Amino acid sequence: MMDRREHLRIPVRLFLSFSGGKVRGEGTVRDISMGGCIIESQASVHVDDIFYLQIVLENEQAPIEVAAMVRSVSSRGIAFKFLRSAQENKRLLAFVQTKTESFGTRSST
Repeated sequence: MMDRREHLRIPVRLFLSFSGGKVRGEGTVRDISMGGCIIESQASVHVDDIFYLQIVLENEQAPIEVAAMVRSVSSRGIAFKFLRSAQENKRLLAFVQTKTESFGTRSST
């Protein structure tokens, strides 16, 4: 079975907070890629809602900030799609590339 995802998802556990409109929330990022992320959160969100995410990258200084849209809400969590290319965010790009390299060494052929 082929994985049709455009970006490799990296399993992580990162704290994030987010806000958009009247909704504010926080949660845990479960996986992340250059295209988006899946989070666990108790916040009430809806598909197509747009939020401003602040993700704390493993004991780094300031959190990274990205705009994202809710793609789906399910028992797996809330799936966000980053709105602008996350590749424009140098810190996110470096973080994901580093994780991809260590994660990629475990992938099967």
